[in-house]
Amino acid sequence: MPHDEVASVSAALGKLVARSGWADVAAHGHEAKRSILNFFATALGSAHDPAVTTALNVLTPFNSSPTSAIIGRTERLDALGAAFVNAISANLLDYDDTHLDTIIHPTAPVAAPLLATAEARGISGRDVLTAFILGVEVECRIGNSVSPKHYSRGWHITSTCGIFGAAAACAKLLGLSEVQIVHAIGIAASQSAGIVENLPSAAKNVSVGNAARHGLFSALLAQGGYAAAPHAIEGPLGWARAMGDEPDLAKLTGGLGESWEIVKNTYKPYPAGIVFHAVIDACLKLRRQLADGIDDIESVTVQGSQLLLDRGDRAVASERDARVSIHHSAACGLLLGKAGVREFSQAVVFEPAVVRFRDKVRAQLDASLPDGAALVTVRTGSGRIFRETVMSARGSLADPLSDADIENKLRECIHIDGNSCDADKVIEAVWRLEQFPDVAGLMKASRGERP
Repeated sequence: MPHDEVASVSAALGKLVARSGWADVAAHGHEAKRSILNFFATALGSAHDPAVTTALNVLTPFNSSPTSAIIGRTERLDALGAAFVNAISANLLDYDDTHLDTIIHPTAPVAAPLLATAEARGISGRDVLTAFILGVEVECRIGNSVSPKHYSRGWHITSTCGIFGAAAACAKLLGLSEVQIVHAIGIAASQSAGIVENLPSAAKNVSVGNAARHGLFSALLAQGGYAAAPHAIEGPLGWARAMGDEPDLAKLTGGLGESWEIVKNTYKPYPAGIVFHAVIDACLKLRRQLADGIDDIESVTVQGSQLLLDRGDRAVASERDARVSIHHSAACGLLLGKAGVREFSQAVVFEPAVVRFRDKVRAQLDASLPDGAALVTVRTGSGRIFRETVMSARGSLADPLSDADIENKLRECIHIDGNSCDADKVIEAVWRLEQFPDVAGLMKASRGERP
């Protein structure tokens, strides 16, 4: 390999991916399985959403070979199509996992193409887990190197960085050489896209689906002989600078192979944007303090960082808006006392009492609070004032969800639209994934069929 390619970011990442095996990542296998279990939960919860059905209907006429399952449904697509649809469904509810340093949702763009490819080609569960851990490492390290400006500039970081994780993971799964893995990562740089402005719409999910599909496509092109520039990420006219950021190379390659980003993954207890979880937690605590005084609430003030206000100080015109709304998050915690899938559904979002309550909520900047924290103040008609500050929301690294919490989340999601899938079989299969010679049994269980 030429000297300039050895010195490149793509080469450093490619070397890690190519030379790492199960023995190098097995210590993180359980966290990988937690991530994948959460992935199945969120995908099953959205399996029959109109956005998923539409994507499936659009792709079906072009389906070349139905090798791979659509999670929660009886239809099958080719691996590229299944990667796209399953990544969409896993991301649709805003209930997926989060790497808090970057706000990347790591699993949807990486697990979807891995499982689709492994099912199509009979690849083992252990190889899937190995590739998954490595893919998450690549996407999150690239995200670290351009955060937080990349996201604040308007790039949807799950999509723009998820494609790199998908490309690296799929290249590993397909057994590509080190040079080919480097090229797969570089090819992915030319397909990275996704904008924050589209978060309240299904267009956001399209870019997550494309990250999965185009990551696999990048690996297949590299396998077929396509090449990329050695400095496609960090070069003068490369990915990072084209998107406005000079990458922090120390964050990208420092400690590579020694520290692992998957240990920083977190799982959501509420199907809403991650920055709203502290708002919900604070409001649930205030509800308990108010007891029977909910009807006496006169005003609610939510204070937080600029990111919280930028993402969530918005009018609610749809259930998608509600998932990224400070006002609806406060209504869930204070008025409804719950923040599950039902509380973010169209029917509940536009209940007259909920709409009226949202009108009582005001958002204010508190620059002293970090991203992910919130201070909520409630004033009652009788003149009482209640305050609650949450610095680390439930589900964060400081207050993580347990394995049982994630299992229960999957059971909850399965019943959202009456899915016939057997939750216990999916759960058991994920926890034993490294023991299976292929993923066919897991994917069949996720479709509601008998293994």
